[in-house]
Amino acid sequence: SADRRYVAFMSNYSKLWRHSFTATYSLYDRESNKFLMPDIPDEVQYFAWAPVGNKMAFVWNNDVYVKSSPTAPPQRVTDTGMENLIFNGVPDWVYEEEMFSSGQGFWWSPGGKHVAYIESNDTEVHHIEYTWFGESQYPTTVSIPYPKPGTPNPVVKLFIVDTDNTTRVSEVEIPSLFILALSEHYLASVTWVTDERIAVQWLKRVQQHLILQIYSFDGSHWNPDLEVNSQSGWIGRFSPAEPVFVPGGESYYLVMSDSSGYKHLHHGTATPVTSGPWEVVDILKSTNVIVSVLTLLRLSKDLKKTCLTCSVNEERCQYNSALLSHNASFYLLSCRGPGIPYYSLVNTIDNGSEPDLVLENNDRFSSLIAGIEMPTVLRDTFDLHGYKLWYKLVLPPGFDKSKKYPLLIDVYGGPCSQEVHYVYQVSWATYLASTEKIIVASFDGRGSGYQGDKLMHSIYKRLGTYEVEDQIAAARKFIELGFVDKDRVAIWGWSYGGYVTSMALGSGSGVFTCGMAVAPVSKWVYYDSIYTERYMMEPSENSLGYSRAKNFHSVKYLLVHGTADDNVHFQQAAEISEALVEEQVDFEAMWYTDKDHALSDSAYQHVYTHMTHFLLRCFA
Repeated sequence: SADRRYVAFMSNYSKLWRHSFTATYSLYDRESNKFLMPDIPDEVQYFAWAPVGNKMAFVWNNDVYVKSSPTAPPQRVTDTGMENLIFNGVPDWVYEEEMFSSGQGFWWSPGGKHVAYIESNDTEVHHIEYTWFGESQYPTTVSIPYPKPGTPNPVVKLFIVDTDNTTRVSEVEIPSLFILALSEHYLASVTWVTDERIAVQWLKRVQQHLILQIYSFDGSHWNPDLEVNSQSGWIGRFSPAEPVFVPGGESYYLVMSDSSGYKHLHHGTATPVTSGPWEVVDILKSTNVIVSVLTLLRLSKDLKKTCLTCSVNEERCQYNSALLSHNASFYLLSCRGPGIPYYSLVNTIDNGSEPDLVLENNDRFSSLIAGIEMPTVLRDTFDLHGYKLWYKLVLPPGFDKSKKYPLLIDVYGGPCSQEVHYVYQVSWATYLASTEKIIVASFDGRGSGYQGDKLMHSIYKRLGTYEVEDQIAAARKFIELGFVDKDRVAIWGWSYGGYVTSMALGSGSGVFTCGMAVAPVSKWVYYDSIYTERYMMEPSENSLGYSRAKNFHSVKYLLVHGTADDNVHFQQAAEISEALVEEQVDFEAMWYTDKDHALSDSAYQHVYTHMTHFLLRCFA
């Protein structure tokens, strides 16, 4: 708890979807050194202490409960929760995956006076069903409300409850502009300013129009007092960035696109604070200074910029992140690459000149790998379509540019993706380069992120076109470097990367010898509404359809999918398989029983071993 008196111990963790889980919570009193009598149900969906004191709130069976103290009985706030129909205080599947990136659906006000919570009504949402084989004599069926493009979405409302009197519940009204236009909308973010003010971002279903509305509580209901409109190709990188308020809540900062199409720090509605052909990734803290991330900057009230990481070892640290203390006097600096990562505690007054305390420098790891031949990583750019586009090559130890090496392109390629970065990685690519002497390449083409809206929005309404063409063009440029064997070029990807892999192989380019697609999309009409409509509005048939299937005769193809994938459904792999069989294409397939999109546990090692064997046969 915030007052440090009570501890909530979590047990019986059970994963649900990507972020959500259920668990049992036991409360321990540090003063009496005893566990309290349990009165919180098992299989709680979400639990959170208040920011001050020791109030708590939790969600059970899709309903919200509040406890005014650990010893007080739970007070039920909602009674409408129904499995797969009405979700209170937790998001449904599509909001968890695409809008909140979290299993959280309620938010405490700063002083613990109020709790804001969502109600998601999925009554009209169509369900996806798949088989769960399990250990029983008969398999069971899993059913999830899962909106697809052009089908009914969940209807989401926001309510606020007074935790001192849980009968006082009020609804936060959506913007009148959306009501008058009769437009469907999303609740994009919830940010408390004070106990009496809350900022809510509402987004039209087409995701080109955002309203940031700040509500003030007058004692009985919430009155909107500010509207901010923003329009562009699509709002934000994925979902809209949240506003960060200064202490006291008089004003806020927001990361949004400037007039040049680069995402920068803005004060209030439209005053740019940073500018240039680079992008602010996030706002870490707002006190009397602002810290934003790219190279870490501190901005004072007079907008003077101070670099917090420029004195850090540049050869080792070019990808940094920071976690600031409550008053921003110290921060945990995470140097994540390209050298071996290290973590240190830094005093902001020193402007990051020297760490006050090195928490972990990974010296033992450095010693362990000192005698191992590791790959080298080359990063550079290609000129393509008027852009300087980044690529990365993982080169085998003892690389000799006079020799010819097989090449594997590792692709994701989705909107706002970034595969070329300076994060230190030991991965499958490391093994392939060091042990199998295969060059592994990544390339950020059109549609990739953090280089301005012009590049990122170039694939708006065009998924499956430019980002696929650019991977093919990059493969040709890699061959032109002179050390790639043009007869041994492969491509692989997972999820969106599996889609790009399949589309590239189906293009008939003649560049690739083989490819591996893990959990790929085949048709955008099969994927969820929020993601697909954000980039496509109405999905066109840029799909791996029958017209492309004939081109697979000339390549080797491995198709991999989990039968319990709640994200990219097994239906997508079945569609690809049907098209290839109809065209009499010989291909390989591997499915993983009862595994989801991540192919976790034993399946994770198995899939990489299986792909390695496939790749070595391809390059033999």
